[in-house]
Amino acid sequence: MTESQAVPASEIENDRPTLPALLKGWRCKCPSCGKGAVLHSYLKVNDSCDNCGLDLSQARADDGPAYLTILIVGHLMAPLLHFAFVTWRPEPLTLFSIFAIGCVSLSLFLLPRLKGSVVAYQWARRMYGFGTGS
Repeated sequence: MTESQAVPASEIENDRPTLPALLKGWRCKCPSCGKGAVLHSYLKVNDSCDNCGLDLSQARADDGPAYLTILIVGHLMAPLLHFAFVTWRPEPLTLFSIFAIGCVSLSLFLLPRLKGSVVAYQWARRMYGFGTGS
């Protein structure tokens, strides 16, 4: 492609809107069509979308979803822990049990959704192998 045929950056950004892709990723669906599954076996990224054929094998979520999960869970549970302790003064073992279950449950809920969102963000911003094709 020559310089005269180059596509303006604004057109490249607008053809893959980020917010709709993130919402599709949150639902663990393909960021392109919104119908095929992005993940299988809890956290494994599919090689391609079973609906539209989008190549997902280039997705590199690495530690991003785990970091975001820890960040969100920590910021939600720490103030709740403080509030519960100051307000009700429960027994330490009771407090630990309730918040341990809460942290694990919230982490297990968020982790696949955040991984789907990270993959969708990479697709929307044309990162890694998502820059070519549609």
